[in-house]
Amino acid sequence: MGQQPREQWGTRAGFLMAAIGSAIGLGNIWRFPYIAYENGGGAFLLPYLIAMLTAGIPLLILEYSIGHRYRSSAPLSYRRIYRPAEAIGWWQVAICFVVAVYYAVIIAWAIRFTWFSVDQAWGEDPDGFFFNDFLQMSPEPGLVSGFVSGVAWPLVAVWFVTLTVLVIGIRRGIEILNKITIPLLVVLFCLLVVQALTLDGALTGLNAFFTPDWEAMLTGKVWIAAYGHVFFSLSIGFGIMVTYASYLRRKSDLTGSAMVAGFANSSFELLAGIGVFAALGFMATAAGTAVDEVATSGIGLAFIAFPQIISSLPFGGSLFGVLFFGCLVIAGLTSLISIVQVIVSAVQDRTGMGRTQTVLLVGGATALASILLFPTPEGLHFLDVFDHFINQYGIALAGLVLVIFVSWGVRKLPLFQAHANSVSSIHLGLWWRITLGGVTPVLIGVMMWDSLRTELSTNYGNYPTGYLLAAGWGVAIGAVVFGIVMSCFPWKRADVIARHDAERAAEAKDAQDPVQLEEPNDIAPSGASVAAVDKEKEEDR
Repeated sequence: MGQQPREQWGTRAGFLMAAIGSAIGLGNIWRFPYIAYENGGGAFLLPYLIAMLTAGIPLLILEYSIGHRYRSSAPLSYRRIYRPAEAIGWWQVAICFVVAVYYAVIIAWAIRFTWFSVDQAWGEDPDGFFFNDFLQMSPEPGLVSGFVSGVAWPLVAVWFVTLTVLVIGIRRGIEILNKITIPLLVVLFCLLVVQALTLDGALTGLNAFFTPDWEAMLTGKVWIAAYGHVFFSLSIGFGIMVTYASYLRRKSDLTGSAMVAGFANSSFELLAGIGVFAALGFMATAAGTAVDEVATSGIGLAFIAFPQIISSLPFGGSLFGVLFFGCLVIAGLTSLISIVQVIVSAVQDRTGMGRTQTVLLVGGATALASILLFPTPEGLHFLDVFDHFINQYGIALAGLVLVIFVSWGVRKLPLFQAHANSVSSIHLGLWWRITLGGVTPVLIGVMMWDSLRTELSTNYGNYPTGYLLAAGWGVAIGAVVFGIVMSCFPWKRADVIARHDAERAAEAKDAQDPVQLEEPNDIAPSGASVAAVDKEKEEDR
């Protein structure tokens, strides 16, 4: 039975909002300011900008081009480039599953803390409140020993909203949600920044954030940090942008969209740095200490340092808290939806199931794993180890393998350059192939080696070796194994598409038609008829 052609974004603005929403996540607010601060302050912005131009945006354009050219999920798109590369796509699907199951619980925490901000329920000891009263955290990692209802119910709500949006679809669900939430996020965060800038000591925090340490730029550590952050910041290496670009219309400006998404993400990060360090400057001034004694990142910044700041404010603390944690909820939710969509799209292509059935099956399984593991006393231990290993040896490594495969393995960079140039206002030149084929893989490789060397010298977080082998290395290696195993199963629908690709390529070669040589057959991976796809092409024109 034939199915409908692949869904499409309603407008380019809708796609851009979704891409920006995916890129702007929790890390932009709680990771970038601290990374910049400890790597040269204002001087870090130059390596960061260079990294954005030579790695972030070029890799973003590559993922856009792959998704747009093949109009398929990550596994099927890579398979259509070269059959064994399907394993990279399923590897990214497994990464998205792992990230989704723990990412959702942080959003659930932010929801609760939005409410806690109203009456500052954490009292005089935000640290003890967060770990002991709220999370009821176990002193040692181990198997699940109980259930924390105060975390479980908001987590259920997060998954209900996520799956509902995904069931509604690309155009009416994800696109509309991002068109509402991204402008709202910017407005709320601007209000937060304005309030932070009025605090006593804000200038002290901004001086700490922006004062350049030019000598730091001469160290390799700073450049590795810049490239590493850009890589994580833009949602590269997950398969997200391949998936999102696969829903674009055929006449879509790929390079222009990548530029807009990349610099919108960077602008928000800069805004986050101003807001966060203005608040930290106030905290340091109030405590009579230096900024470096209160500067932190991650969970400690969001759920311990900021509650301390909120409690110390002479007025407007509740509003400040609601704005901050509300921004975390919005930023996290748009990113979570994009992560789960990668899994949904891949399973849809693989099985031919409809969207609703796929979301309920796959999304429901992801939600169940999240709800069973993380609203527990051991949940934070799982989250910490999962996040570290899947980021360091999942996302970054998968992105490195993809770049090496496309640029060095099958040498398809000229093909994707031609594809992007055929639909984009800004044409790619030799610089794009040089950065992707040389600069990006070398620097990501150095980053990976440096991280691995540290990893092997000491146990991460002083966790027991057995726990790290199971919950850390086991999860990271398991994602790779999953990708390889999934690529070994027969895939009849993909074989049909591959035959049509080959036939069209042969016909184009015989006719010497350069347009057809650039464009693969656009049979909808979900099983749509050729007539339906042809009708879709006419609508695009």
